[in-house]
Amino acid sequence: MKKVVITGVSGRLGPYVVEHFVEMGYDVLGVDITKPKQTLSKFMTVNLMNIGECYGALAGADAVVHLAAIPVAYSHPNEVTFQNNVMTTYNILEAAAGLGIKKAVIASSESSYGIVFTKQNMEPQYVPMDEDHPQRPEDCYGLSKIVAEKTAEMINHRCGMQIVSLRIGNIIATDMYKNFPGFIRESNKRRNILWSYVDARDIAVACRLAIETEGLGYIALNLSADDTSMDIKSSELMKAEFPEVKDIRVPLDNYHTLLSNEKAKKVLNWQPIHSWRDNISNI
Repeated sequence: MKKVVITGVSGRLGPYVVEHFVEMGYDVLGVDITKPKQTLSKFMTVNLMNIGECYGALAGADAVVHLAAIPVAYSHPNEVTFQNNVMTTYNILEAAAGLGIKKAVIASSESSYGIVFTKQNMEPQYVPMDEDHPQRPEDCYGLSKIVAEKTAEMINHRCGMQIVSLRIGNIIATDMYKNFPGFIRESNKRRNILWSYVDARDIAVACRLAIETEGLGYIALNLSADDTSMDIKSSELMKAEFPEVKDIRVPLDNYHTLLSNEKAKKVLNWQPIHSWRDNISNI
């Protein structure tokens, strides 16, 4: 049984990832600065800003899934968000490297492309937006994710650790589907996330596949559902909200996602299976 350390287990995504790894037979140690409401695995209180504590938490582990972060821009002073997200990622990966751990997954974000928290009305250069799209954040959160990705790339170059950066779209926990009827027919809602979403259970599977897949080196992968979060066809969403964007690289049939997940499907053999359309009725 392989031991996996999962950070950020008290957040929105963490419990789903812990539950999935436990169900798949892994020995899981969950770590966070605060104890989760429900204990699904062994747990350790760890301050990831202290690299010594990271070494202690990771001792004996075969892999680490690093989810812990301040999850949005502007919820904290900019320097707090940046320092927390950059240093916790550095400390975890540096400790993992020092301990000889060979596999890691880190949670990056669609926010790294810059559109999510834009104050300058930034638009995508093309859709669906894939991993080659320029990353141009205006905010400390998106920048922290880019620095975290570069840190992962550096660690891979130094010691060969396989590290997968998952650029995750809007995370939807199962209890959040009840909110969808309130926005699915208004194109201006969720515009800055390109109407993306991804079920926490599907992310959990991607985390496991990123640990189990061999030969990836360092790689960044978008995670999104196959469809948008809207009851408006994707071509109509683009015409309504981004009429100046003419570089549309695939046919936008029906509700096709505008945050491309094709690379993750190919590299990880991953398939998102949960759609909001199956989770609410009478829309």
